Amino acid sequence: KRAAWLSEHSDQDLTGKSLESLKSASTIEELLAALGNKIATEVTPNVASSGAMIFQPSDERRRSGSHYTPRSLTEPIVRTTLEPILKQLYDPETPIPNPYSPTKEDKKRYTQGELDGRIRLSERAIENTRRAREVGTPHPSQILDLKVCDPAMGSGAFLVETCRQLGDELVKAWYAHDLVPTDIPPDEDELLYARRQIAQRCLYGVDKNVMAVDLAKLSLWLVTLAKDHAFTFLDHSLRAGDSLVGLTREQIIGFHWEPKLQKKFGEDQIQRRLDRATEARVKILSAREDVPYRDQEQRMAVADEALNLIRTLGDACVSAFFAGDKKKAREDRCQELYDVSSEYLASLKGSSIDFVARDLLVQAAASLRKGEHPLPPFHWEIEFPEVFARVNSGFDAFVGNPPFLGGARVSTSYGMSYFDFIKHKFPPAGHQCDLVGYFFRQAFNSLRDRATFGFIATNTISQGDTREGSLVPILQNRGQIYDAVKRFTWPGQAAVVASHLHVAKNMHALAARLDGKVVDRISAYLLKGKKDTSPVKLLSPYYSKGSQIYGQGFLFDDTDEKASSISEMKKLARNRIYAERIFPYIGGEEVNSMPNPIPERYAIYLSDLETERDLEAVPALAAIIREKVKPERDKLGSNPNNTPLKKRWWAYQAHRPELYTRLKSRARVLVHGQVGPHMEFSFLPTTYIYSQQLILIDLDSAGSFATLQSRIHEVWVRLLASSMKDDLRYTPSDCFATFPFPNEFQLLPSISIVGEEYLDLRTSICVQNNEGLTKTYNRFHDPYEKSSEISHLRYLHAAMDRAVLSAYGWDDLAGTASCEFLLDYEEEGTGDSWAGVGDLGD
Repeated sequence: KRAAWLSEHSDQDLTGKSLESLKSASTIEELLAALGNKIATEVTPNVASSGAMIFQPSDERRRSGSHYTPRSLTEPIVRTTLEPILKQLYDPETPIPNPYSPTKEDKKRYTQGELDGRIRLSERAIENTRRAREVGTPHPSQILDLKVCDPAMGSGAFLVETCRQLGDELVKAWYAHDLVPTDIPPDEDELLYARRQIAQRCLYGVDKNVMAVDLAKLSLWLVTLAKDHAFTFLDHSLRAGDSLVGLTREQIIGFHWEPKLQKKFGEDQIQRRLDRATEARVKILSAREDVPYRDQEQRMAVADEALNLIRTLGDACVSAFFAGDKKKAREDRCQELYDVSSEYLASLKGSSIDFVARDLLVQAAASLRKGEHPLPPFHWEIEFPEVFARVNSGFDAFVGNPPFLGGARVSTSYGMSYFDFIKHKFPPAGHQCDLVGYFFRQAFNSLRDRATFGFIATNTISQGDTREGSLVPILQNRGQIYDAVKRFTWPGQAAVVASHLHVAKNMHALAARLDGKVVDRISAYLLKGKKDTSPVKLLSPYYSKGSQIYGQGFLFDDTDEKASSISEMKKLARNRIYAERIFPYIGGEEVNSMPNPIPERYAIYLSDLETERDLEAVPALAAIIREKVKPERDKLGSNPNNTPLKKRWWAYQAHRPELYTRLKSRARVLVHGQVGPHMEFSFLPTTYIYSQQLILIDLDSAGSFATLQSRIHEVWVRLLASSMKDDLRYTPSDCFATFPFPNEFQLLPSISIVGEEYLDLRTSICVQNNEGLTKTYNRFHDPYEKSSEISHLRYLHAAMDRAVLSAYGWDDLAGTASCEFLLDYEEEGTGDSWAGVGDLGD
């Protein structure tokens, strides 16, 4: 395993003699000789001694899905995000802002002086809009009033690019409106002066990593650096916290995350503090260049002092959600903390402060930052009060590259309570929705009307649960995708296929561009069209994943150090009792890479035993599991999902008893690898234990195989299933349970005969060439492959397609022209393939 380890940890590969030397090295000297010129001797001339301190990159960024974004991406994404925002500032077709008229809620919330101030701001905005339309360029004040945020800013690449572009626009506006400042300091030119103004007044960012906040400040300081001036003050706008976990002003006042369960208290005290903080922060935003840095720090201290109580109340309320796994425990803790909060706020109005109550609140708030998954909540409306106190509240734009983290890994990485919180906050997101989908929802919720955001995401944003939890609810709530690139390969080291897309909120209809082409509308699938939601699930045949064993110690495998040896398995199998509990074990890799996959691994099966006492009947097998599986299970964290794994340490995480019961009556079962470059259905015997990397379908006829291997099904799968990097991830709940099979597809001789012939030929090609299915299909899809055997396979594949089309009654499409329209997805993109045949979903 040395070569694999080296490749994984250093991105270095050895071949030939060096690889053989690496495998056989038995001393440090031999190891060094094998590595040869892979070692940077000018940096590390000597071997580090045991216990020495070394410095090397960690895998934290990889594990959290965070990747630095190069300017080749930030520049076009920021430009496309800002274009409609800037255009509407002077566009005569955009409605002029309405004069401000206080609502009943406003009259309760604000003083008369504050209401008068909002009226003056409204009048100024209307006047600036008129001037901008006369000149055909945004007014400088309009640009400086923009608020742009990156909710996962990292080291600030997107904010730096926004600073550059808005700085350019501000200079243009100064000249267009004859308002070029006359007091630009001698150590600054117009552009640098503009950037410093933009950085101080327009840019905001959040990151849960405190060090990232400092790096973002440094990045903006460098792009706004003036020789004789202090750094631009940014402490008010670049903040540390978790963008997804926090409460609104109303939720804090109601001391509950559920609107129906809120009990208002202390609204006047909270609003007064918010007003005081907003006033101090507005002074920071509008400060002149010559205001000393320490004066800005003092204003920030005033704002923080006013907000600290509200932060504590918000954090304490959030801590109640994280205090238990069940709703009742959370509600009881919330009520308890509400009573404490009420007592403390009441004491602030009296003659003596209840310090005991205050300390209890502080302790509850602080509990979130301790434990296995420390959490710094971020209450957007509290941290950036001037943004949300505007008449049309919220940000004008979001830009960024939120972290890439698969939905199944959210609870593992951040804890089950974290997953429950964000799932509750952003319905219907949940289950397998990737983390980036929640950032899309948070950004959309925090935008004002007629605003935009532009984000990078993995290409899963338009697939399955992630699409349903992010883009679908956005489009159903006045959102519009106005620009999207469906897929591109990441230009850096991250091995991902990504998308980037731009969304407008309640903005007059924008021209939509998909992959650079103008279209009428971009759907949640990132295809042109109106369909956003998933097809209805039908009465499909039974399907299941294979067993999730959760512990390599269950296996006998000579290539895995954590498993037992095959020779040990053979010895145990001499005992009939043990032989009955050892089964051939097969996974996705074998199915994709072997012509006729014959298991080379075996698995111990004890999952049907209910108690530890039952293990006494199979002591040798129990001893293996106790030694090789139990220690790893015992190390698992406090996530509730881990409780049954630790309690029944001898059982698989998911052993799928219904699957194996169904298969007893069949000789073979239809399988598909969960992830792979091609759609590759196969038949396997029903006497195996199957890995969770296999999808098993309770069908065994050649007609079933032909229907599912046909391009008709493949187009459906490519549209609806998810993907990993550029590989297909066959997700049966999305693409199998929704697939409308033709009537009697399993029994029709026209489908069955060609399916059996195709299957025989494919097997023959694999065996004769000693190649797996993946290699065969690589040749199948290679336009330069002209061999007779592959040509014959293509012919039979087209025949399968024609037979399936005929079963649907589409005989006019099953003629000599074959199914060329079904190949469109390979050239034009999935989804257009059905343009000529109506909607198969209907």
